[in-house]
Amino acid sequence: MKSSKSLYWKLSAYFFFFFFTWSSSYSLFSIWLGQEIHLSGSATGIIFSANAIFALCMQPLYGYISDKIGLKKNILFFISILLVFVGPFYIYVYGPLLQHNVFLGAIVGGLYLGVAFLAGIGAIESYVEKVGRKYNFEYGKSRMWGSLGWAAATFFAGQLFNINPNINFWIASVSAIILVAIIMSVKVELTNQELEKADSVTFKDVGELFLLKDFWFLMMYVMGVACVYGVYDQQFPLYYSSLFPTEALGNQVFGYLNSFQVFLEAGVMFLAPTIVNKLGAKNSLLLAGFLMAFRIIGSGLAVEPIGISAMKLIHALELPIMLIAIFKYLAANFDTRLSSVLYLVGFQFAKQVGESILSPIAGGMYDSLGFRYSYMLMGGLVLCFTIISIFTLLGNKNKKGLQEASEKLQQAQAI
Repeated sequence: MKSSKSLYWKLSAYFFFFFFTWSSSYSLFSIWLGQEIHLSGSATGIIFSANAIFALCMQPLYGYISDKIGLKKNILFFISILLVFVGPFYIYVYGPLLQHNVFLGAIVGGLYLGVAFLAGIGAIESYVEKVGRKYNFEYGKSRMWGSLGWAAATFFAGQLFNINPNINFWIASVSAIILVAIIMSVKVELTNQELEKADSVTFKDVGELFLLKDFWFLMMYVMGVACVYGVYDQQFPLYYSSLFPTEALGNQVFGYLNSFQVFLEAGVMFLAPTIVNKLGAKNSLLLAGFLMAFRIIGSGLAVEPIGISAMKLIHALELPIMLIAIFKYLAANFDTRLSSVLYLVGFQFAKQVGESILSPIAGGMYDSLGFRYSYMLMGGLVLCFTIISIFTLLGNKNKKGLQEASEKLQQAQAI
């Protein structure tokens, strides 16, 4: 019990400082690109697309290695060390490269940000979820601290950006040093059975996932629903700040709003396991989809800061429910030996594929149609895919059949 509590608090602290580091360097990313680097909406879309492409290249690799090494912390240690250099990277490498050549900067930045943050978060989340299953604590209650870390950083990010954007980047590096200290202190006991189970994972097992139509239906939901909220969020701060008399005031208010939203998100993250257990994984994913569609369409209909701020806050409801529901959906319907691959490919990878396709399209739409009409089109897309998912996602009644099929597949492989 003592070991369980200690691990819960250490991994919760790891979540807190990882998201604090991420938020300090990334929460105002689109504002930094637009106001500091002076890039257009289309150029910003290209950069987000590059980030997504590099992230999706890393996600299957992270997933396979994570399942192959089981509960060893190698990947988390690698990510932590990488993040120590986030401040110097932004200031001395990324920013100057983007001003010199957008495409070269996008490639270099996409590689670093994709490996460290955009793919790294999936590896971290799947690791903590595995540890939580072993030591009997809810992933959502640990992940809640990540939301608090993001909120704590964003509360000051807008003000610090107005003074000097580089302050946020240096704070991110200091936070990452704490991250390294935390992961060095984490000790997870590994049994021979767990080591053998992890070692049994093969490329063939991963390849066979792509023969399952239900795996493809899940990825369709992710690409049509989950990835759109990522694209929506990319340049939202830029649009939000434009609604105020000055950009500086808009940046500052957005920092407060984002911080408040993430504090709400942390509260819902604590309650999300109970909500998802009550509704079931499928119904929870559908609820998250309908909330997302309402939020994005509403952002197009709102014409003043109060209305669009209210739409933004709905994110605090949908994201925790979706994250918890995804893990429970995967655990209920697929082989748990491949939990990291399932999450990093079935959710994170599919999400990044969708974002890499939609990001430049959305950037062009913002330039040609404006943010409001673009949001209404994006929200309509989410609504359509959520309705389709009513008929394609697996409900609880399918769980037994899928487990039997998985057992038969493993028996056949043993023969």
